[in-house]
Amino acid sequence: MKKHPVIVLPLCISLLTLSGIAGAGDAAAGKAVYDGKGACASCHGATGAGDGAAAAALDPKPANFAAGAFRLDTDGDGKTGTDADIGNVIRNGAAKFGGNVAMPARADFSDDEVASLIAYIHSLKK
Repeated sequence: MKKHPVIVLPLCISLLTLSGIAGAGDAAAGKAVYDGKGACASCHGATGAGDGAAAAALDPKPANFAAGAFRLDTDGDGKTGTDADIGNVIRNGAAKFGGNVAMPARADFSDDEVASLIAYIHSLKK
């Protein structure tokens, strides 16, 4: 009887991605998204302190990533600022979870971009 090799790794990676568990992101790549395509710095500020140029006009104010100050518990686990919470806000926008309508949904970001942006946001905490 001939045995066929089983290809498990791609299936595992696909299942993890589908369940919302992505691999560790690259903070340097996340910074590029934050400063560029994401335009995150315009509200959250260059250092993530929630003091970007547009922040003064916003209510509620943007999250202060430098202080680790997150308000939204998007998955109801009793914790704010988890990877799942940050990813949910990026993907769906803050308004869906009671946050500012100025934070748009970014379904245009790839899974890698979201994971990298999450890693960068965490790196901003002082």
